[in-house]
Amino acid sequence: MFVVHPHDAHSTSHSAQHHSGERSASTETIEIDSIRLLKGQRELLIRHGSECYRLRHTRNDKLILTK
Repeated sequence: MFVVHPHDAHSTSHSAQHHSGERSASTETIEIDSIRLLKGQRELLIRHGSECYRLRHTRNDKLILTK
C-alpha cells in the first residue's frame, strides 16, 4: 500500500466549481509529482474504499487510470 506523507506532496490553491456553476472559496488541492508517486515503477495500485484501481505510465508518457 502506498501512503503519501506531507513531505512528499505540496498543496496548491484552486477555485472549486460546483455543479450549479457557482465558484466557491479557494480550496487547497494536494499536488504530487508522478515520478514520486510511481517511484520508478510503470504502474501502481490505488485502493479507494473497497475498489482497487491501476495507474499505469505508458510508453507514450501518458498516465492511465483503470478500475
